Amino acid sequence: MDSDWVARFADDVIAEAERRAPGKPIVCASGLSPSGPIHLGNLREVMTPHLVADEIRRRGLDCVHLLSWDDYDRFRKVPAGVDPSWAEHIGKPLTSVPAPPGSSHESWAEHFKAPMTAALAELGVTYRGIGQTEQYTSGAYREQILLAMRERERIDAVLARYRTKQTGDAPQPKPYFPYRPYCELCERDSTTVTAYDDDTTELAYTCACGFGETVRLAEHDRGKLVWKVDWPMRWAYEGVVFEPSGVDHHSPGSAWVVGEPIVREVFGGEQPIGPMYAFVGITGMAKMSSSKGDVPTPADALEIMEAPVLRWLYARRKPSQSFKVAFDQEIHRLYDEWDALGRKVAGDTAQPAELAAYERATRTAEGPLTGTERAVPYRALASIVDITTGDGEQILRILGDLDAVASLDEARPRLDRAQRWVDTQLPADQRTHVREAPDDELLGSLGEDDREALRLLADGLDEHWSLDGLTTLVYGVPKLRAGLAADAKPTPEVKTAQRAFFTLLYRLLVGGETGPRLPTLLLTVGADRVRKLVGR
Repeated sequence: MDSDWVARFADDVIAEAERRAPGKPIVCASGLSPSGPIHLGNLREVMTPHLVADEIRRRGLDCVHLLSWDDYDRFRKVPAGVDPSWAEHIGKPLTSVPAPPGSSHESWAEHFKAPMTAALAELGVTYRGIGQTEQYTSGAYREQILLAMRERERIDAVLARYRTKQTGDAPQPKPYFPYRPYCELCERDSTTVTAYDDDTTELAYTCACGFGETVRLAEHDRGKLVWKVDWPMRWAYEGVVFEPSGVDHHSPGSAWVVGEPIVREVFGGEQPIGPMYAFVGITGMAKMSSSKGDVPTPADALEIMEAPVLRWLYARRKPSQSFKVAFDQEIHRLYDEWDALGRKVAGDTAQPAELAAYERATRTAEGPLTGTERAVPYRALASIVDITTGDGEQILRILGDLDAVASLDEARPRLDRAQRWVDTQLPADQRTHVREAPDDELLGSLGEDDREALRLLADGLDEHWSLDGLTTLVYGVPKLRAGLAADAKPTPEVKTAQRAFFTLLYRLLVGGETGPRLPTLLLTVGADRVRKLVGR
């Protein structure tokens, strides 16, 4: 657990805002492109300023989190799995591209915005959304565009500082224009500005489709500034004080690097402060890329884990540290950590940084997030759901024995998340199938020692019928057979005997050598059926 990075950034942002614009609302910002699935790596772009803005609001200060939807960006390529005919839309704004086949949304941009919007609501992220299509086509940026065109030589000179030096006789450079129109005829950005007059603002362009026209830029709202000018323009326009950026934005000549002199020299503003954030991975998967179209999204993660747990992953690690989101068996360990932290918080033994991350995960300045009343261990819920194949009556019986749960609603929403994890993430060859009848051949081959161990287990079930009790029982039987007390420290020989005993129980109960944790498995199978399957 890292020290409280959120509080430190909040301190810096408050001080910086006071220097820049005392008394005005503090502006934190994020930007997302709905060009494809908005994945868990992109979520860090939102969660980092959200956590900082939320901390500032907790301190009673006026702070807004702006989320720019870069939906006026060009459609670059057709992701895998989408009808290849969508290639005819490459070059159009994302809001002018039809949604993927079968979608109920009116455009490509809206199709990919919708699940992210729903996920952010579930995560308790409050923000002011800004659609860049609306901003550009309404003329909101008209003065900034005209300014950038007047200052095009200055902008070109800034960009030239970072261009690769050419050798030999370089060709005569073409005139530079920081504005690219979308073609009036084909709607694509395959246009070339051929002339511009600062006095009249007349701009001439031609398009690869063969169309060309002259427009007055003072009235033209079908185009946008190129990205390396657009981003610093918005910093100045919105008065952004804090905005994080990904590792890919910090290479020489990148938009973040060239943006600093452009916002200062052209737009008279300042670059935001903010960290470079590291990548977010998925257990068992390589670095995520939304262009591939097959990457897990926040909506996917929220199907298998509760919102506070997902928030915690982003709150507990400094932005500069990479981490992974677990979709495989690692999610059990993650939940074990989360529950252990909850116990430390309840027992007032959590370290300050742990407590801060927990608080930020479970509530925002607006109030608490939905939690689970009875936090039954996730791994136990997953095993129960798996073994009972989701039968509600059986699940309630087991949870009643396990934790005196009187209604399945007490175990929700965690129970539903575990059910979804089993349904979508647990491979078929790892599903648990309890034997219908005893393995008479195996039982008949057992020696006296194994038979006595099974008798001790069967006789102790009723007395030890709880998760902790059954844990003591299954570990204790080999100790008793070795002449030790049930709570004695095991010797190397006893540890070997324990492993052999566990393997025997798995073979008798599920016909394999491994399976869910034995105490959970025994609880789920039920005492009478366990006795039957172990031949007692």
